Amino acid sequence: MTLDKELVEALEKDYTTAPISPQDRLMLDYVVKVTKDATKVGKGDHEKLRAAGFDDRGILQITLIAAWFNYINRVADALGVGRE
Repeated sequence: MTLDKELVEALEKDYTTAPISPQDRLMLDYVVKVTKDATKVGKGDHEKLRAAGFDDRGILQITLIAAWFNYINRVADALGVGRE
């Protein structure tokens, strides 16, 4: 969470070029992979996260939060939430 408007804009534009830590970039790479096709996530992805300083609990939390947002957005889309 941040109040830095420039950071938010940079993240919205392209997180891969935003001024964030390598650890945060790796986490977001993982989240994108979970979002696009979770079946392609494997042991190697978890090992990269561990090498970046995330423990098993952190990896679980990242995965659950990404999955929750993916789920709730699909539900909202299917029900037309936010549409006229």
